[in-house]
Amino acid sequence: MKWRYRETVLALCTLAFFVTMVGRLAVSPVLPLVVETFAVSNAVVGLALTGMWLAYGLAQYPSGILADRYGERRVILVAVGGSAVAAVVLSFAPVFALFFFGTVLLGAVAGLHYSVATTLLARTYDNVGTAIGIHNTGATVAGLLTPVAVAWIATRFGWRVAVATVAIVGVPAAVLFARRIRPTPPRRPDTPLRDRVQFSVARDIVTRPPIAFTLAIAVVGEFTWQGIASFLPTFLIAHHGLSTTAAGAFFSAYFVSQGVGQVGVGAVSDWIGRDRTLAGCMIVGTLGIATAVTQSSWAALLAAMVALGVSMSFGAALMPRFLREFSTEEENAGFGLVRTVYMMIASLGSVVVGALADLFGWAVAFGVLGALLAATFCALALNRALRLGY
Repeated sequence: MKWRYRETVLALCTLAFFVTMVGRLAVSPVLPLVVETFAVSNAVVGLALTGMWLAYGLAQYPSGILADRYGERRVILVAVGGSAVAAVVLSFAPVFALFFFGTVLLGAVAGLHYSVATTLLARTYDNVGTAIGIHNTGATVAGLLTPVAVAWIATRFGWRVAVATVAIVGVPAAVLFARRIRPTPPRRPDTPLRDRVQFSVARDIVTRPPIAFTLAIAVVGEFTWQGIASFLPTFLIAHHGLSTTAAGAFFSAYFVSQGVGQVGVGAVSDWIGRDRTLAGCMIVGTLGIATAVTQSSWAALLAAMVALGVSMSFGAALMPRFLREFSTEEENAGFGLVRTVYMMIASLGSVVVGALADLFGWAVAFGVLGALLAATFCALALNRALRLGY
């Protein structure tokens, strides 16, 4: 098959997503070392991660508006280069307050990428579910490589050096994107940014019944994803007594299955429908968490990682469910808006899971995530059975 420019766009958007995810995931494998360095609790570190995810979510809406004003290419370049810079700032933090600031900054710049890249792909590809699934593998490959690499570097050179290595992939990726992606013409270059932020328009979008229902699914899914991404290595170490290296390996296995799942879930959702695919992701995730909490053998934990990886690939089916509700004019800002809304709420996942672990233990903390996925499965099943049309 002849390589076309649209494949270049998809490949480099995927690489950009890889970089922004490496930056965010580089913190999780070294959390025990961070806790030790700054003498803080899991809940406080979880608050820092919640700040990162909250900033990531808040960046989604303005990212779409900025793309309409300046073009998608510029926004994605800022996201990639900014992630590298923020990781370096984070690694040099002498006190926890600066570590907290660096974590939030990292989330903010990384958050500029996803909404803009997704709408760019939606305009480029007809089978958007498959394209989004491939694009999302950038995050999955980051999840495969980052935990093991960061854990290995941290044990030999310290967590600061491990986190700073994000720049090694971030800077070349930004240069490659700048050289290979053509300038993208902005859709609304003359519209003042303040005119795009209107509460009444935003309220009208998020209160449309199909969008509101999809938002609820997104909140639960992303809340769970963030809880798992933030604390899965720590959970495996504390609850099952694994070493840092072994926990990192299982964390990588989780992302490997997510990588395969992203493409599969996107293709399946193009074939059998978004809701059936989402329901399958939710029930598989429930079973995966139940296994991870109750079983300690390596075989069972590996099966749990696979189930969780497939479940947390739900975005490849969820994003097209959002996009079908927007007109062409609404895509950038509208999709960015809903991403901001659900990620702001879901950003509490890190601090809630950390607090639950401190108060009640890791079994309860992860059990709550499983219960939320089960409730979402029931909601999807009722929507289909009763033909509610949400």
